[in-house]
Amino acid sequence: MGFFVGYVLGFALGMGLIVGFARFQNIRSKHRTDLAQVIAAFARMTLQDLRKLFPDQPYPAWLTWLNHHLDKIWPYVDQAASDIIRNAVEPILEQYRSSIMSSLKFSKLTLGTVAPQFTGVSIIEGDSDEIIMELELQWDGNPNIVLDIKTRVGVPLPIQVKNIGFTGVFRLIFKPLVDEFPCFGAICYSLRQKKSLDFTLKVVGGDVSSIPGISDALEETIRNAVEDFTWPVRQIIPILPGDYSYLELKPVGTLEVKLIEAKALTNKDIIGKSDPFVELFIRPLRHRIQTSKTINNQTNPIWNEHFEFVVEDFSTQHLTIRVYDNEGIQTSEFIGCAQLPLTELEPGKVKDVWLKLVKDLDIQRDQKKRGQVHLEILYYPLNGESELYNPFDPDFRLTLVEKAFKHANDTDPSKSASPMKRDVIIRGVLSVTVISAENLPATDLFGKSDPFVELTMKKSDQKNKTRVVTDTLNPEWNQTFEFVVEDGLHELLILEVYDHDTFGKEKMGRCIMTLTRAILEQEFRDSFPIDGTESGRLNLRLKWTPQTIIRD
Repeated sequence: MGFFVGYVLGFALGMGLIVGFARFQNIRSKHRTDLAQVIAAFARMTLQDLRKLFPDQPYPAWLTWLNHHLDKIWPYVDQAASDIIRNAVEPILEQYRSSIMSSLKFSKLTLGTVAPQFTGVSIIEGDSDEIIMELELQWDGNPNIVLDIKTRVGVPLPIQVKNIGFTGVFRLIFKPLVDEFPCFGAICYSLRQKKSLDFTLKVVGGDVSSIPGISDALEETIRNAVEDFTWPVRQIIPILPGDYSYLELKPVGTLEVKLIEAKALTNKDIIGKSDPFVELFIRPLRHRIQTSKTINNQTNPIWNEHFEFVVEDFSTQHLTIRVYDNEGIQTSEFIGCAQLPLTELEPGKVKDVWLKLVKDLDIQRDQKKRGQVHLEILYYPLNGESELYNPFDPDFRLTLVEKAFKHANDTDPSKSASPMKRDVIIRGVLSVTVISAENLPATDLFGKSDPFVELTMKKSDQKNKTRVVTDTLNPEWNQTFEFVVEDGLHELLILEVYDHDTFGKEKMGRCIMTLTRAILEQEFRDSFPIDGTESGRLNLRLKWTPQTIIRD
């Protein structure tokens, strides 16, 4: 009887699964058929059908009015703007031209018959004595632009720039507001954002691709020139008599970036591992991009490098990093990029951050894991109204690191007015107490581990290790180690957790940290995640005893 019941139940269950699967396939097939019919219907739509779906005026009436009048005056704008663009752009092109070109000038420059179209206008809140307007603009023009290029070997090349497609946002600032017509003293204008820029290059009477290196070099030169017009760079047009030099582009702060490490980078090499290096910048200009050293054959590199950047607009600028695989004499292979808006930083406070790498900053559809980069970032403004001010001002508010800078300045009164920043060595003793660990992975056959921790100061190569605690995933050590540190601002503390075996050791994970927090806070206790484990954490207490010296 039991056999018969089991047989019936098994048969019923099997039939139910078959029917359910068949129904699921039918529903899925119907859904895909309906979707295909909708797509086919869109493909058959005519212009009259589209006009029924969309309004005659996709923009507000006043914006349509503005575009209509721009079309009417465009021939006159073309004539006037061509000379202005020639005079303004030629020096910039010359500044960024590649080393394979000896000269680069316009031989023809007209903007064509197609006027740009304004697609949006917004007013941005600013100071009480200014009005900020941003105009979104789209231009698919037919300009006649020919560049005369001379190569290093003396070959002249007339190259035409064709099929220009541009979308961007221009910023206009009317400042200062005054009680005299037209009610503002000057206009500042700038390219606030370049959303897209496409163009093609063609040698007049030939093919630019037939000349090795010219096409890429010229395209890079043009894009660098456009970046040199992008905000916060601005042009000033005085309207009323007066001194408007305060509107010019000036540094407002300094960004200090410590590139610490990366983990789980994509391996681009078939044999061995990638040889990663990093480019960092705020403005993507050739002389503003800083590059790290290359770490060979490593997808979890440690750089421990420091970079400094000038900030010109804290509210709109951001730090960008790009990670590449060094391929030697060949072109480096792109691994990923990341971006951090400066507005996410608190002035005067160190931010420790892991940035996830993506393929493209604008279109983030790629879900591939490309790795992460570990940074430590500090922003401090330079204006006199800030609590942080310039570190060489005797009255500015001090942290321990800033006291070191002030001490460096005060040791030589004859140079107290000099803005030059000298290197300061933060010397002292770091006391590290390894308290305990939690949730370590099981590496032994019986579900336990025999963990211990190795401590290393990367720059000075000082090493220590804890005792081994047997048969536990939550060990307690409570051991203290002291390290004499000669240069605290450029040192790294590496803690590696191992499982002790009879014939060696097995690595579980590691923690890497700078000494910045210890130097600023002098003493703290915290729990740190262990990279390489699912949820392991290491509990530490750090204490810093300083002794500052000045590098000659």
